Amino acid sequence: MKKTIRIGTRDSELALWQANTVKNALEALGHETELVPVKSQGDLVLDKPLYEFGITGIFTKTLDVAMLTDTIDIAVHSMKDVPTALPKGIVEAAVMKRAHTQDILLHKGTDFLNGKGTIATGSLRRQAQWLNRYPQHEVVDLRGNVNTRLKKLEDNNWNGAIFAAAGLERINLKPETYLDLDWMIPAPAQGAMLIVAKEEDAFCRNALAALNHEESEICVHIEREFLRTLEGGCTAPIGALAVIEENELHFKGALFSVDGTKKLDIEKRINVSDSKNFGKLCAEEILQAGGSELMKEIKSKLAQKG
Repeated sequence: MKKTIRIGTRDSELALWQANTVKNALEALGHETELVPVKSQGDLVLDKPLYEFGITGIFTKTLDVAMLTDTIDIAVHSMKDVPTALPKGIVEAAVMKRAHTQDILLHKGTDFLNGKGTIATGSLRRQAQWLNRYPQHEVVDLRGNVNTRLKKLEDNNWNGAIFAAAGLERINLKPETYLDLDWMIPAPAQGAMLIVAKEEDAFCRNALAALNHEESEICVHIEREFLRTLEGGCTAPIGALAVIEENELHFKGALFSVDGTKKLDIEKRINVSDSKNFGKLCAEEILQAGGSELMKEIKSKLAQKG
């Protein structure tokens, strides 16, 4: 039976680029597809920091509902936006080959780095890591899709703003001058695209299985396992990166206090064949080294702000 696969996506330029990448890949395999753009609550409300919504998955919930109500068949997400627990009835169908994982700083000159400065980001993880390295700086909230954030940076007197390199590269907006933040640990699954489908939809799941990139899947699952074990459903300043070199997996992860004054980190190497539950084990080490108390402190701080 021939079926047109309806692809749900947010309607930002980056989200549409990602959805079209999946569309083209599926069509190259002989499938018929159709794009269905949907606006998320995270795109509509731009005057509140993300953590104040009090829920994870603010960018993915609208697409989850569209899938469960049969408006779309599959959804394409930036994997770092996807909660570690998917809604009942929705499953991971494919992780596309991962792009650049790094964060970069778009700036108006770097003289400020040794003195006072103002950096914009809507991410608690980026904020905490920036303040850990530059405690004399101020960090202000920056929300919206990539294009909106670039415009806000241009219109304000901030010294710079932090972006994921992959997002800017995908829509050809990465400028010639930027600073590579190679010391900043990215968000778990940063640079990866996830496609989800209904658990019962064997047709779409089979079609998407051909797009799965196994090495990327292994790495992002370890990072997300680390995140899930640490956070317990709370938005927290957590970074994680797993990289496979030959048969060895190199992992680094960290938990920060919101103000960046506290940092608990871990770095380990292991054979890929031994990597089952590795993210969980690394997170448990952090929790035992003071992470449990730090997570309580973070939850309390965010509850007060919310």
